[in-house]
Amino acid sequence: MDPEQVDEFVMGYLKKKGFNNAAKQLQEALHHNNGGTFNSTDYHNDPELTKLIRSFSQSENDPTRYRDGYSKLRSWAYNSLDLYKHELLRVMYPVFIHCYMDLVGKGHTREARAFFNSFRKDHEMIHLRDLQKLEGVLVPSHLEEMEFARSLRQSKVNIKICQYSYDLLLQYLHRTESTLMLGIINEHINFQVYSGQPNSSSDDIDAVTIVGSFQETADHINQKEIQWGLLEDSLEDRLEKTGSLLSDSEKGQGESKDGDVDDSKKRSNEIGKQGSSLKKLKKDKAGNATAKVARQETSIVSPAPRVKPELALPVMSTDVEESILEDLRNRVQLSSVAMPSVSFYTFVNTHNGLNCASISHDGSLVAGGFSDSSIKVWDMAKIGQAGSGALQGESDTNDQNVGPNGRRNYTLLLGHSGPVYSATFSPPGDFVLSSSADTTIRLWSTQLNANLVCYKGHNYPVWDVQFSPFGHYFASCSHDRTARIWSMDRVQPLRIMAGHLSDVDCVQWHPNCNYIATGSSDKTVRLWDVQTGECVRIFIGHRSMVLSLAMSPDGRYMASGDEDGTIMMWDLSTARCITPLMGHNSCVWSLSYSGEGSLLASGSADCTVKLWDVTSSTKLTKAEEKNGNSNRLRSLRTFPTKSTPVHALRFSRRNLLFAAGALSKPAS
Repeated sequence: MDPEQVDEFVMGYLKKKGFNNAAKQLQEALHHNNGGTFNSTDYHNDPELTKLIRSFSQSENDPTRYRDGYSKLRSWAYNSLDLYKHELLRVMYPVFIHCYMDLVGKGHTREARAFFNSFRKDHEMIHLRDLQKLEGVLVPSHLEEMEFARSLRQSKVNIKICQYSYDLLLQYLHRTESTLMLGIINEHINFQVYSGQPNSSSDDIDAVTIVGSFQETADHINQKEIQWGLLEDSLEDRLEKTGSLLSDSEKGQGESKDGDVDDSKKRSNEIGKQGSSLKKLKKDKAGNATAKVARQETSIVSPAPRVKPELALPVMSTDVEESILEDLRNRVQLSSVAMPSVSFYTFVNTHNGLNCASISHDGSLVAGGFSDSSIKVWDMAKIGQAGSGALQGESDTNDQNVGPNGRRNYTLLLGHSGPVYSATFSPPGDFVLSSSADTTIRLWSTQLNANLVCYKGHNYPVWDVQFSPFGHYFASCSHDRTARIWSMDRVQPLRIMAGHLSDVDCVQWHPNCNYIATGSSDKTVRLWDVQTGECVRIFIGHRSMVLSLAMSPDGRYMASGDEDGTIMMWDLSTARCITPLMGHNSCVWSLSYSGEGSLLASGSADCTVKLWDVTSSTKLTKAEEKNGNSNRLRSLRTFPTKSTPVHALRFSRRNLLFAAGALSKPAS
């Protein structure tokens, strides 16, 4: 390759990459020189640079160089020292996807498929869903037409890496003259280099994040002001002002305490399964020292500000109001030293047909949604009378489903024409909402045992539906990538929230009813203003689809659980992740905060319920956050089931913890 050919290649390369001014200046310089020698900036005078240009020009259209370059980089990363390996392996996934998309973009479809299939197993554990989407990118036009591929091409990936790991990577790329890999890394990865030893692979949730246009959009949205406080003149407000809530919860002994235990015993008899759980609660309440510690932990938190409702809230009946006030007065104070037991409702003989479960606010009703399009509601008082502790999910002909009086132990609700994916009770327990693959939401009366309304608006399966904390309004989310706000008295949605890039899998109301949060398969959580329908927060950090959400009782924090088993706690005002809670090894299907907000319960497909100390997690100093202190990940207790994935969790207003799930196989 003579100098003229090198000049020609450099000129063509500059034009191809859009550096027209540089190409023009080079052409003028070549013209003025008339083929003579350049000055000190002449690239012909640098033999290494000339060699590099020649090798690059020869391989510009050779598809095999992607496989060779990636394969060598992969082998080097996997053979690195264990101390640095996990940081160097973070680089491999963005390099892999951009190698694949480069091959597709240049029309090397066959080579692209071979490359993809050869190395996809390296990334399936963490990025399976992204790889499934990427498989659909087959021709150059897909890179522009498919939103997922376009966003990947336009965004950069932030990778946190220590100085020594970064130096090792650069040395390797320069030593082996891996110009192709170096180009991809320069174009698509933004390194955040820090000094010191590398962090462990598990405790740094910000190690890999997306930057670029999407991150800029999120940063802009997250600057909006939100009113995260609680509603004025709420029932909790009234109790705090009169002092009833404080005085009752702080009494370690006396008449009110005895009344509390008596009331708990009464509840235990009603639902048939609470005896063992209340023994633990009774024991925790008995000691004055324990009560003092609990008071100290809960009194540190500053009171939440009060805001006005944006929705016209329904008027609560006197009976319901009195019932809620009584529950709040008799609430058991929980903390890291005063923890609840779990009352677990187990569905048996469901034959893998149970898709969802829901528990009413007092634990007296349990609903299950099934693949055969049915909903079944169990009354715990009747179950207790029948002497059966398990919830049968088989057909009505099963003798175990029939009580002593010849009737079923549950109420069967039929109306959907597809699998039921979500069911939720209204706050008083008089209604049930269900959503289904048939694209509809149905409202059922638990008193009439009948379907009252069918709401149609979504165009695809509806994954989740949730009543607002005050009833009347509810929110739904769907495969159509939207969430919608409804009211019980209208068949059309009041608001449509659009913005997620994939399925919206779960939805949760803020305690003040002014916002809803949505979790999506696009790995983000969004907070929406109910009145305007605008997105006011985007939370970025999950590595897989978000399956569950919970709001703290004071409205200050939010927890989200994903498919990998990671739970993240967010500060709503700053959109910042306070701490990741890691301990589950499968999907987190359900989350619930205790009444005073000191504990978070999580239920997972790994057949465990975990309790987390929220107060210690939210009281980190800036120095601890900067150093990535692993003590923040404080799991207080794990409750394993025999073989029952946990579908639903709920803290009652009195701070009893209820859970439900389907036995996946007979216990040995």
